[in-house]
Amino acid sequence: MKDLICDEFQEAVGKYLLRHRSILDVLSKIQEAGARTNRAVVKSVTACGCLEIQAQRQRVPADTGLEEALRFLSTHLQGRLCADCREQVEEEIGNLLFYLAALCNLLDINLYDVLLKEQERLLALGPFHLS
Repeated sequence: MKDLICDEFQEAVGKYLLRHRSILDVLSKIQEAGARTNRAVVKSVTACGCLEIQAQRQRVPADTGLEEALRFLSTHLQGRLCADCREQVEEEIGNLLFYLAALCNLLDINLYDVLLKEQERLLALGPFHLS
């Protein structure tokens, strides 16, 4: 079922993407959508205040195992997104997903297949996935 949703979304993007069909446009729109997503999160901190960022150096004892290290690591976030900020962040993430699906269409890549491959890598490599 989830694969159908992903495939249908990608198909709809291909059908309704009219203005920015050039690969150059799509790449710049992905970058813009990412920046707008970041900005929406930042505004939830600076304008609304529903989130706070309390950042400091992450300290993990040297003899700590990988599984146990998660206890020592922080997201640096305090609070939760309010309804208005959540709606704005979700909208910006939606725009980002739209242009990622458009990129997949232009390159003849199935977005669901990418998600499956990434999940397989994550499950196989665990904490070493992005190192």
